[in-house]
Amino acid sequence: MLLCCRLSLVDMVYSQKENVFTNHEKGKTNMKIAITKNGPYIVDAGVPVKEVNSLANKDGAVLAYEEKMDLSDAKANTYLCRCGHSANKPFCDGHHAKIGFDGTEAGDRKSYDHGAELLQGKVYDALDKPGLCAAGRFCDVSTGFWNALHSMDEADKKYVEHVACTCPSGRLTLVDKHTGQKIEPELEKEIYLVNDVPAGHLGPIYAKGGIQVTGADGFAYEVRNRVTLCRCGESRNLPFCDASHLRCEHMEVE
Repeated sequence: MLLCCRLSLVDMVYSQKENVFTNHEKGKTNMKIAITKNGPYIVDAGVPVKEVNSLANKDGAVLAYEEKMDLSDAKANTYLCRCGHSANKPFCDGHHAKIGFDGTEAGDRKSYDHGAELLQGKVYDALDKPGLCAAGRFCDVSTGFWNALHSMDEADKKYVEHVACTCPSGRLTLVDKHTGQKIEPELEKEIYLVNDVPAGHLGPIYAKGGIQVTGADGFAYEVRNRVTLCRCGESRNLPFCDASHLRCEHMEVE
């Protein structure tokens, strides 16, 4: 089954003032991912967890995700490997203790808006925060997101909307040219464990729909609609993915 989100981008708008998402998922605001010190991610019971494969074109640009397996547990917390060395991926098997994994969260704890660059486009503007890139490669189709942003062509407009809807890390966000309001797609609260099969590596944990992530020290990270968390253990931006999995032998797809 191919997985995509609705392209009615105005259905969900992030409110900076209230720090919440305004969508039909209000009853699920307590869903969270807790980071443990030098250990796994603990995902609250009831948070949907799905393993998905990336589907790419002949050039390696990703077009969509395809569901492989539903790993959700409605009754018990799910412990997901963070060090990348579990023999039972995606689940933790205690290898972090055996290898002395250092999961120190050295990444940026500032808000998305801090450091995001405003890009002026023809139909939409966009915010771009390159440090969040997880090599999702939805932005690489055809001439690419940045060229399409400067086009008035209808096909390019739809492509820009598609990228803003599917960019898993949330690096790219559309902005209404008239109001300056950030535009977000409506996404269910769920987790995708991305298998980047075209690149031959297991990819990040894609947390969708505004799931709260808390650090090992209790720090509450900014709630965002699209977030990618490292699961190779090698990111220099922990807990977030920085595409380091693409150079890790222990993350190669078997």
